Amino acid sequence: MTFEQLKEMALEKVNPRQLTEYCHVGLVSSALLTEKGHVYVGVNIDASSGMGFCAEHSAIAQMIANGESRIQKIVAVSVGGKVYPPCGRCREFIYRINYDNLDTEILVDDNKVVKLSEILPYRYD
Repeated sequence: MTFEQLKEMALEKVNPRQLTEYCHVGLVSSALLTEKGHVYVGVNIDASSGMGFCAEHSAIAQMIANGESRIQKIVAVSVGGKVYPPCGRCREFIYRINYDNLDTEILVDDNKVVKLSEILPYRYD
């Protein structure tokens, strides 16, 4: 599976909307490919008081619920297909669920792929 395919799968789930006065969802979506070849997609939830989470966390939660933890590729996109690299919290989270995820390929821009180890050089160990 290519990053372009993952990006398209994520983009299908981008659907910004307001659920309540203090909760917005769906502005960003993430798709990941596991070492077993499964794809999981999730969306962000922005709620007040820091209770929300990133799209990557949502996709990872689905992966974990299905018994997997090793990510081969991951991408996050917003409206119009804009690619976003994972935030620092997501980078650390990807590493924490499986140390082998340091080899995870991440689309950080339309034409740039890096490994997690490149954007998380100083891990909290």
